[in-house]
Amino acid sequence: MEENSIVAKPKQWALLVQEFWRDTNSEMKKVTWPNRQEIVGTTVVVLVATIVFAVYLWGCDLLFYKGIELLFNKFGASI
Repeated sequence: MEENSIVAKPKQWALLVQEFWRDTNSEMKKVTWPNRQEIVGTTVVVLVATIVFAVYLWGCDLLFYKGIELLFNKFGASI
C-alpha cells in the first residue's frame, strides 16, 4: 500500500468525510423543493404523455403489422 494513500491516513480520511457531509448539507439547504401542486401537475403531465405515446406506438405497431400481413398475403406467403 502506498504511504500517500487515503487509507494510510485515517485522520485525513475522517476530515475529508466530515468536510463532504458539511458541504452536502450546505448545498441541500440551497435546493428549492417543489410543492405538492407542482408535483401533482408534473405527475399528470407524465401520465398523459405516457398514455399518448403508448396509444401512438400501438397504432404504429398495428399499422405495420397489417401492412406486412397484406404484403405476405398478396405475394403468397402466410404469417
